[in-house]
Amino acid sequence: MGGGATRRRLALGTALLIAAGALTVAAPATAEATAENRAAPYCAGRHVLDLPFSTGTVHVYKRDGYVCAVTVPARKNGARRTMSVSVQARGNRPVVDKGWYTRHAGPVTVHAGRRCVWIKGSMSAGTVSSGWILC
Repeated sequence: MGGGATRRRLALGTALLIAAGALTVAAPATAEATAENRAAPYCAGRHVLDLPFSTGTVHVYKRDGYVCAVTVPARKNGARRTMSVSVQARGNRPVVDKGWYTRHAGPVTVHAGRRCVWIKGSMSAGTVSSGWILC
């Protein structure tokens, strides 16, 4: 077999691998994975829990000793409203993001190591407070 035929086969094999990779990336996610990773664009790490309340939900993620939280509204009507999220590692002061937002408050990330954290979230009249968790 000549050098030209070998190069063509190698190029064809490379093109097939690239096409297979593109199909894998373009495959739709399952509904379960999509619902679980709602805050994924904002927080790195593994989804550990949701703290739902009357007007929204606080999504909590954890990675390498860091805890991240985001408050998102229950209804996505685009209206500007007061929202907040805070994360406090035991022995430290809370880190807070509070303001008038349309989509989410946060993300707020703290290094907790192996310490417990207290997470709070609010939006309009609804609030949630976790107590000491993730110990």
